[in-house]
Amino acid sequence: MKAGIGSTFYHFFVIAFGFLMIYPILWTVASSLKPGSEIFTNVASLLPSRFMWDNYAIGWRGTGKIGFSDFFANSAVVTFFSVIGSLLSASLVGFGFARLQFKYRSFLFGCLLVTMMLPGQVTLIPQYILFQKIGWVNTYFPLTVPSFIGGTPFFIFLMVQFYRGIPRELDEAAVIDGCSTFGVWRRVVLPLCMPALTTVAIFSFLWTWDEFFAPLIYLNDPKLYTIALGLSLFSDPSASTEWGPLLAMSTLTLIPQFVIFMIFQKYIVEGIATTGIKG
Repeated sequence: MKAGIGSTFYHFFVIAFGFLMIYPILWTVASSLKPGSEIFTNVASLLPSRFMWDNYAIGWRGTGKIGFSDFFANSAVVTFFSVIGSLLSASLVGFGFARLQFKYRSFLFGCLLVTMMLPGQVTLIPQYILFQKIGWVNTYFPLTVPSFIGGTPFFIFLMVQFYRGIPRELDEAAVIDGCSTFGVWRRVVLPLCMPALTTVAIFSFLWTWDEFFAPLIYLNDPKLYTIALGLSLFSDPSASTEWGPLLAMSTLTLIPQFVIFMIFQKYIVEGIATTGIKG
């Protein structure tokens, strides 16, 4: 009986805590259907007095001559290339650190770990100066190219930890059969790394899709704006903010992330678990 009471309290606490965690999302979805006058006057209630579906129509038309579909398309392009770049760079560089012997390998891997601990603001100014000198400001290159050259050290570290758990005997057998180093990576090791690669792809998608700071720094043309910057156009501190369309489009931007997370949730857990226990 004590076990039953304890289990009841445990599940009650988990459900209550989970509701508190998702309440902001529920409030956003509910407020996207409310009239503008009710969004902040009736915060406690999630049910609107009348459903304002026009918020979605107004929000989808965007601002000025730029529709919100353009912002979605821009984010899709940036996210696609960032995911591809992260997969290629993390898998290749991680293989080099985990499997190859070369001079200064330990030192370079230590530098990689140090860069993981640096805030992005530390390297922001040097990166901006570099991209400005080569004419990449107001293009998607600063948002996508770093992914192809190992711009996210965490993904490389994740792949290194996974590679270390794969027996080296497989590499030796492949070399005996005539495989080159690149062939060992592509034909033997890479097919065994699907959980880790899936984790890299999912996290790269989630982090890039809602990225705000980097596009704010490098993009000046509203036609190139991603969804995060597109949402900011609905807010005008000097005038009135269109909260209904803003929350409606915020709800739509959450859908891709929610779908990806629900479909690949087990791969996220598997990838983190299998890379976290490797020595």
